[in-house]
Amino acid sequence: MLNAGKAVKVSIYVSEGATHHGVPTYSSIIDFLFYRGISGATVLKGIAGFGADHHMHSAGYVEISHHLPLKIEFIETKEKVDEILGKLEEMAGSGMIEIQETTVAKPARVSKSKKMAPPAHLKIEGKAKMMRIYIGEVDRWRDKPLHTALVEAMRANDIAGVTVYRGILGYGAHGRIHKDKALHISHDASIMLSVIDREEKLQAFLPIVEQMVEEGLVVLSDVDIIKYSYRAMEVESPEATGSGSSSA
Repeated sequence: MLNAGKAVKVSIYVSEGATHHGVPTYSSIIDFLFYRGISGATVLKGIAGFGADHHMHSAGYVEISHHLPLKIEFIETKEKVDEILGKLEEMAGSGMIEIQETTVAKPARVSKSKKMAPPAHLKIEGKAKMMRIYIGEVDRWRDKPLHTALVEAMRANDIAGVTVYRGILGYGAHGRIHKDKALHISHDASIMLSVIDREEKLQAFLPIVEQMVEEGLVVLSDVDIIKYSYRAMEVESPEATGSGSSSA
């Protein structure tokens, strides 16, 4: 949470049509900022503008352009911005990032007591770690299923990959049996998330897991990577990655 005093304002300018790993760039950046514990961020949409390609983009009444400039803006401490700046530069692609010194006169405060929100990918070979997270299907985090929030947090923090499994029979610390029946699907089944990545990546992610998982089991195991491969992403077209910056 921000305190009154010196801070920096970061403005990231991207095109509405730009993507990062197949997801709209602005959405990927917002997810990353959210799961890194940034105090707050806003996406502003321009109605007209041009960028480095010097092409004019504007929104008309009949046809809405998909290449209008977007501005993602947030205010944070300089130390925290320095920690994430490298990743933001990579995600912004051909977009522009502007940083200005500012002063927080009055920081925003949450209306009621809540837990704080929790605060790049290499080929893995040889020794690694497997993290398993056991939770309940009904567990939630900030009004969304906990397993969904964990997957989003892992993606935002460049964890190599995660698979979510739904149990068909089991029991936990409370000793209650949870099972699927032919005519009845349990709404409190066991959920297991399985993740494999480098030990340092998973250890760095553990504090976020500890904040999000209030009741559950988290275990780490040694594994040997025999083969790790993935299909290469398609190269994005210049039209999709073009960025416009407004003068606002």
